[in-house]
Amino acid sequence: MKVARGCLAVSLAVMLAGCGGGGAGADTSTPTTTSTTTVASLPLGDGLYALTPKVGYVMSCQTSWSKTVLHDGPWIQGSLWYPSEKVSVAGSVSWLAAQTLVSVSGTTMTITSNNLPDPSVQTTGIFPIQSTDPAYQYDTNPNAIQAQTIQITLPTDPVVAATPTCVPMGMIGFTTDGVAIYDALDASGHDAVAHEVQDHCGGHPEKTGQYHFHGPSSCMPNETTSGLVGYALDGFGIYGERDLASGQILHTSDLDACHGTTSAVMWHGSLVTMYHYVLTAEYPYTIGCFKGAPVTADLTAAQKQQISSFP
Repeated sequence: MKVARGCLAVSLAVMLAGCGGGGAGADTSTPTTTSTTTVASLPLGDGLYALTPKVGYVMSCQTSWSKTVLHDGPWIQGSLWYPSEKVSVAGSVSWLAAQTLVSVSGTTMTITSNNLPDPSVQTTGIFPIQSTDPAYQYDTNPNAIQAQTIQITLPTDPVVAATPTCVPMGMIGFTTDGVAIYDALDASGHDAVAHEVQDHCGGHPEKTGQYHFHGPSSCMPNETTSGLVGYALDGFGIYGERDLASGQILHTSDLDACHGTTSAVMWHGSLVTMYHYVLTAEYPYTIGCFKGAPVTADLTAAQKQQISSFP
């Protein structure tokens, strides 16, 4: 079976510009949804990384940091930050060459993508950030968005590991429509969602040009619902902010140290009770650690080194 977001997949290169919106990846369920809750202020996650699993922290494979620059602006006040006051990178760029395919075969699922955002779902800001952009005074990100060659093969029935695995810098997961997900930390070890200046979708490119999210985004599939948003590199699903049964918004305090829970979700078209990660408005936003074993083949050499060198 081959499934692409919003259209029938007929090859390993599907042009998403011709597909409509709709279900995400291999999950064709109709999720619970209600309106988004506006958050006035949030606690900063600066320094909240640890060597062991801990609720509200990132179990980070990297614990020393080469950079010290903070992209502070008036939206950061003391130990709090105010999302509605944060500046965004200007521009609205459509990536018509976006390609993403999710295919399921037996016990594995393969995601093939060039990492460019689906133009039927989102646009991006203009990168590098232009000197005329008001955001430039806070963040001079010089990187341009570039297509990537990504093929991720994950188990369709992921298993909880005996012990959690630390989260490396770089891609730790992927949305069903083709955008990389990173953890909550920036290159200085601070709260990336709060400090780094992103575009109107909450994304930006790193030095190789990989466009990515660090936290929830209104441009993510199912962000405000109980539906599937994407997949972590251990195969477990990343779901929207609401519990499927109750429809209530979940918070970091409702989740375990890896930022997940075990409850009913739609998984490959069936209602099952299983472990999964949950997006939250609060730090660490996406994943605190890998609950299952990350698929080694899907990690970069640098990420493998980070995990192998973990204390």
